[in-house]
Formats: sequence, structure tokens, C-alpha cells
Amino acid sequence: MRKMTFGKGKNLSRRKFIVGSAAAAGGGFALGMSLPFPGEAQAQAQNGAAINEINVWVAIKPDDTCVIRIARSEMGQGTLTGLAQLVAEEFECDWSKVTTEGITPGRNLAAKRAWGDMSTGGSRGIRGSQDYVRRGGAVARMMLLQAAADQWKVPVTDVTVSKGVITHAASKRSIRYGKVAAAASKLTPPDPKAIKLKDPKSWTIAGKGLKRLDTADKLNGSKVYAIDVKLPGMLNAAIKACPVFGGKLVSVDEAKVLGMPGVKKVVKVRDNAIAVVADTWWHAKKALDALPIVWDEAGNGNVSNASIAEMLKEGLTAEKTNGDRKNGDALKAISEAAKKVEAVYSTPFLSHACMETMNCTVRIADGKAEAWVPTQNLEASLAALSEVSGVPIGQCEVHRHDLGGGFGRRGGTQDFTRQATAIAKEFPGTPVKLIWSREEDQAHDFFRPVSQCKLTAGLDASGNLTGLHVRVSGQSINATLNPNGIVNGRDMRQLQGFYDTPGDAQLGYHVPNLLIEYAMRNTHVPVGPWRGVNTNQNGVYMECFIDEVAKAAGKDPLEFRRALMKDYPKHLAVLNAAAAKGDWGKPLPPGRHRGIAQFMGYGSYSAATAEVSVNDKGVLKVHRLVLSLDCGHAVNPSQIAAQVEGSVAYGLSATLYGEMIVDKGRMTNLNFDSYEIMRLAEFPKVETVVVPSHDFWGGVGEPTICVAAPAVLNAIFAATGKPVRSLPLKNVKLV
Repeated sequence: MRKMTFGKGKNLSRRKFIVGSAAAAGGGFALGMSLPFPGEAQAQAQNGAAINEINVWVAIKPDDTCVIRIARSEMGQGTLTGLAQLVAEEFECDWSKVTTEGITPGRNLAAKRAWGDMSTGGSRGIRGSQDYVRRGGAVARMMLLQAAADQWKVPVTDVTVSKGVITHAASKRSIRYGKVAAAASKLTPPDPKAIKLKDPKSWTIAGKGLKRLDTADKLNGSKVYAIDVKLPGMLNAAIKACPVFGGKLVSVDEAKVLGMPGVKKVVKVRDNAIAVVADTWWHAKKALDALPIVWDEAGNGNVSNASIAEMLKEGLTAEKTNGDRKNGDALKAISEAAKKVEAVYSTPFLSHACMETMNCTVRIADGKAEAWVPTQNLEASLAALSEVSGVPIGQCEVHRHDLGGGFGRRGGTQDFTRQATAIAKEFPGTPVKLIWSREEDQAHDFFRPVSQCKLTAGLDASGNLTGLHVRVSGQSINATLNPNGIVNGRDMRQLQGFYDTPGDAQLGYHVPNLLIEYAMRNTHVPVGPWRGVNTNQNGVYMECFIDEVAKAAGKDPLEFRRALMKDYPKHLAVLNAAAAKGDWGKPLPPGRHRGIAQFMGYGSYSAATAEVSVNDKGVLKVHRLVLSLDCGHAVNPSQIAAQVEGSVAYGLSATLYGEMIVDKGRMTNLNFDSYEIMRLAEFPKVETVVVPSHDFWGGVGEPTICVAAPAVLNAIFAATGKPVRSLPLKNVKLV
């Protein structure tokens, strides 16, 4: 339930391509350039309709249909619609005539990255591109106005536009965009940097809860996800990697399966995986299951949850750390405090569990390479395709599809694209589709890191917090995916949400003596971003501990927080909004209890109140969650509410059930019978309060996960009197 309150190009090496991409992502783009698009030309020939390219972001058809180009990935989060709203707002077109077109990375490369960054993650799809896409829309509008003014021989300052109709009031003349688009496309575009963009408070398209543009084909079943792709002559592949991370393939008896129905070939993929290629995926999977394989476990076959936990525990007291934030002398303040509070929390490895498992279709033929892949980073997919195929990147293309779930899994790693490309090289001229089984998808994820956290607080005689020491011990994502992010042994990424500086993930409490540390303890398990990443864990640690400290101080959890937040007005505003809408302090039905939490991540401020009950058998029921969010500018409030609801479903699934258990060096929760997902009947009433402050751009897809879990855990604490310090809840006896 939802209730919302609005309160062509050169051949480049992969390295040069990636470096150039990163450089361009930080600068301006050729927003006004007009380019030849082979794909569009083909469409025009088929449809018999001219499409006038105003600039790289906008094209106009004679019937006034406005085609807005989208460079980011759509995976259910609504970025496609939000970006289209931003362009349309500045373009002043008729929203009812807007359609979208996805840009491919090959097309972007050929246009010297005119569309900019094509990565979608970290809740940056809109906030990372809002400025230049809006300027693209504004440039297109000004060109059309100029074309109309030239036709009427009047100053451009004398013409206006509304919903794609240009008007000259003095002569009472008007003309539609479609009638002047051809002339506009021939004009020299103005400098986009010189354009003054609209004040968001005056928005009429952006800022509104408009219906999504990507819904119809999902409802009628016509949408083709990458996993659905069918090409003439296509073969299918199933794959199995060494179940123990870091292990290698020793031998395989392929003769045992080559005579099985439909089997074409057994392919070794790098040194750690084996694939079977057949006429159908089912034939490939059956043969793979029957294939005798010998693995080298690389000495990791004895690693278990217990051994990992012991390693993390050692990190909680180790002398050396790998990142810290400090002010004052927390250790001294705590030692001299009238009362000391201490707790150790832990969170497990988590799987992304995307509904669409990892997959990729690749065809290498005639000196070209193509891939059909669900990806959060189209340029990374293009680079992986080129590198593994050996085809120059200018002769490669990635065909984009909406994703059946991403959550960080389909970003920079691209292991599935590399595997599919390596297999397709064995079948030149023939497309090959690789699909991971659910078990393979669960076994070979880049998991959310495991961690433990020890927190110690000192209180004075009046119950005021005088010192706080936080030590996180856990695995580093940078160590797995971005070693350059670790500078002089320091890795601040794992302290996300505990930062001193505002802007991304600032801690919203003032503590006179504060020490926050990170001890890096890496396992052989590969880790990576998981929707909300470290704010989810750190939010649980900090917010649940704050409740424990508040209780020790004899103070109301809300008032205790407020006293620490006077220097953090945006943090406090969302906390107050969640408390007010969540009826904090008002009577509850018998057996119900409330919890509250606030935290910051991905440039946005969030808070939540939860209502739960725990019966005498320890059965938990989450009845209600109220979540508030300040993401600065709210592009589509309805979609924000939908994202909040999605974050609750994802976050509470992890809170209730989520864990990936390591035994004998391998993951054991390989399907949804053991890696449980929250059921619809368990879903609480969710209410969203959007608190836009209109002075910054924050993320939406990830922030509120970090408050949903601790709000529920704190409500359980209120109900039972016992703090919950380890997850998932399925392993915890509540009474």
C-alpha cells in the first residue's frame, strides 16, 4: 500500500577507452552537436517518416512526437522516465507525445561520448547527469524557437512555447515543433553552458508524479529481456565455475557428454570454469550436470562461516586499522565516563538474487562483435566484449535491454559478458547465449561484504553522550574491485555513512569525542556493491546502538537523537518528518511497539519509524513503516515512493532472512528454498514522506534501505527489551 505526502569512430584499446571515458565523465559534452545515426536512418526508411535531429538528446517527428535519448540503464528504478522528464521540462514539449530511445555504447563511442557516462549505479542515474541532460533539452528548445522566429522574421525574444506549440503573441501566429524541426536541425546550437536552467520550483513536467514510460510492454508480455533473446542459428551455453572461490579446473572428461542430445562442444572458460554448448539451454544444462569435473580448491576448502567470524572478531581489537575518523579523545572520554555501554553487531554475506540470472548473448562474425546483455554499465560491457573477443572496440556493439534486476551486480565486473564472449569465440559466425542457472548465480555472485562492528559509548551523570568509539571489521569491496581506492593502506569506503564531510554519506550526530575505525579483513569470497552497500550495515550498527545508549541514559530514542543533531538540520528534518508522520509518542494498539532510525547515504537524507509486534512465541509482524527522504530535488515523487517501497522489500528480505553461508570454502544457499525472499503477506504498510529541500541532487534507489532495517530492529528492542545484534532475524530468538 502506498501513501505519499509531498512536504564513428577510431579503433581504441580498452585501456584508452576506459581512461577516456572517465575523463569525459567529469567534463562537458557536445550537447548541441547533430550527428548521423545509422539506426535512425534505417527506421526512417522503414517508416517513411523523416526524423529531424535537433541535437543528440532530442529528435522530432512530423507528427510532433518527441524522441528523447536515454544513455542510462533501466532496471525497474524509473531512471528512464525521470531523465525524460528532465529533458522534456527544459524542451517545453507535449509530454503526451514523448517517447524514448536507448543509446548504445558503440553509438556513444562513435559520437565521441556525446551522451556521457553510461554507468547506472550508486543512485547516480539522474543526479549524475541531470545538469547536462537538462541543458540538452534547453538547447533544443532554443533552436526550435530560433527557427520559428527566423521563419516569421521576428526577434526570438518575442516568441514563446508551451507544450510544443510556438507562439508569436503580437501577430497571433503559432506553429508546432514538428513544422520547424527540419529548419531547427540546420542551425548552429547555442552554448549550453550559457543557458540558465529553470528553477526546479517552477517545473511543470519534472517534479510531477507522471506515469512511467516503460510499463506497457511489461504488462502485456511483449518486453524482451536479454535472457529472452533469440537469434537465427543461435546456440545455448550453460556454465559451471569452481565452487570454491579462487579454485581452478584440473580436468574434465568431456567424452562422457559429447554424445548427449544436442551437445555441440565442451568449452574451458579461462582456468576456473567449464561450459557446455548445445542446441537448447536445457540440453546444455543436463550435459553439464553429467560432466565429470575435477577442481583444485586452492587451499580454501576449509574456510567456513565460523573461521571467517573468528578473523573478523580479531579485527575488532587489532592494533592496526585501515581507515579512521576522529575528533577529541574518545578513548579517554569513555574511560572517564559515569556509565559505559558496549555492543558487538554482525551482518552476513548477502546475494543480489536478481530475478533475471546473469546472461549474455554474443555473436562474433565478419570482423565485428556484438553482445545482447543486461548491464548496468554499457561501456564496461563494450570494453569486456572487445578485450575478450580481440575485435577493435570501434567494431563492437552492445545491444541494450532493460534489466531484470541489477542492485549493483551488473556493473563493472562483467564476468558474465567475458564468459559469453570467450565461449562465442569457439563458434565464429554463430550467436551463443550463455545463461547462468539460479544455483550458479547464487554461488558466484560478488556478495555484499560480511562484517562485525564493536561500539562503545560513554555517558556522563546526566545521560549525555560524551564519547563514542566505533570499530568496523570486515571485507573491503575496493580490495576486490578497485585496489586504487585503497590509498596508503586506508580504505574509507567501508565507513560509508560515518563520514565527517557533507555531500554523500555524512554521520548526522555531533559527539564531542569520536573515534570511528575500519579494520580490513578480507576473505577469499569476492565482494561488490549491493544495493545501498555499506550504509546498510553501518546504519544498522549506528542506529541500533544509539537506541541502546538512549535506553542506558534513560531517554526517549527520538529526543536522544535530536540532542545530537542540532548541527545537522537536514538530518534532523527527515527525522522529525518520519516521527510526525509515524505518530511517534502517540498511543499504539496493545502489543505494538515503535522504533526509529535516521541515516544518510548516496547524497540523500532518510529516516524511518516502524511499528511491530512480537507474540509470546517470538513471531514478528512488521505492521507499518513510515519513511522520509530528502533527495534535494524530487523529479518524480510517485517514483520516489515506489523506490522507497522497493527498498523496504529488498532491505527487509535481508533483515528477516538474508545470509549466504560459507561451508567448505563454498556458498551453500543456492536457491530460493534456502535463500528466502520476503513474501507479499509479510509486507507492511509503507508510507513515504518526500521532504525536498530543492538545493542539491541526491540519490533515491538506495538511501532508505539503511533506515528500514534499524527502525524495525529498534521496534523489536522496544517490544522485547532485548537488542538484536546479529542478522538475519530468522536465526534470532526474540523471546
